[in-house]
Amino acid sequence: MNDSIESNEDALVKTAKRRVEQKMGFYTHAMVYVLVNAGLYLLNNIGDWSNGEWGHHRWHFIPMIPWGIGLAIHGIVTFVSLQGGDLRKHLMDKELETLRRRQQR
Repeated sequence: MNDSIESNEDALVKTAKRRVEQKMGFYTHAMVYVLVNAGLYLLNNIGDWSNGEWGHHRWHFIPMIPWGIGLAIHGIVTFVSLQGGDLRKHLMDKELETLRRRQQR
């Protein structure tokens, strides 16, 4: 009985570690996005500050928009997959049931 409790605890720790790694991957991606794009924004506008023309050229949006779309997709995939544990179990149970019925024929 004690081995069962320990193996269940090990499984929980393994699952928690995987989930934390998924979240940290997204959080790291988001932080890099913010820092890089803030730097690009500053580079884009540093010349404009010196001559009084604010925001004349907006080239910093070129990498920001598609990267932002990629970041949004990363976030959706990460958090949907973390919520999908019950869905996976449901699909697995359904597949097992289908395979068992086929085997009985």
